[in-house]
Amino acid sequence: MPFCVNCGKAVDAADQFCAKCGARQSDAKPEPGAPFSRTAWDGITSRNASLLCYIPWVGWVAGIIVLASDRFRPEPRVRFHAFQGLYLFAAWMMVQWVVSPALSFPAGFGMPFYRNASHILQLLIVGAWIFMLVKVSHGDDYRLPILGELADRSVSEQRS
Repeated sequence: MPFCVNCGKAVDAADQFCAKCGARQSDAKPEPGAPFSRTAWDGITSRNASLLCYIPWVGWVAGIIVLASDRFRPEPRVRFHAFQGLYLFAAWMMVQWVVSPALSFPAGFGMPFYRNASHILQLLIVGAWIFMLVKVSHGDDYRLPILGELADRSVSEQRS
């Protein structure tokens, strides 16, 4: 039994539209004897693709695949989440590679707060990943304060 290309609900093979979300179902049927040309991203819903972009530490891979795939090119919502997930990972890398070394003072130099500042930032970023996983799973398009604006700009620049 086939599934909706948008929401994942089971549909009949003859259905042209999904009864749940109204999305048009693809009419492209593989020819008999033709090589199997589907990719792993063909059967994934938009919501699940967006969720994959926020998996801590590895969501950047899904974000790059979403941005590079033709399947999600016409879907600005999924591309927004891919960009925002990538920017969240970039923030994580900046904390790891820039902030942590800059705040690691020699023993006896500086206040104890500075040594824990990078850990607090790392916890905030992990919390943002988890928060976004929950928001996207509920179908909300939440924009993180700075990263959401950057993601909006990135999506709009790619449309033109």
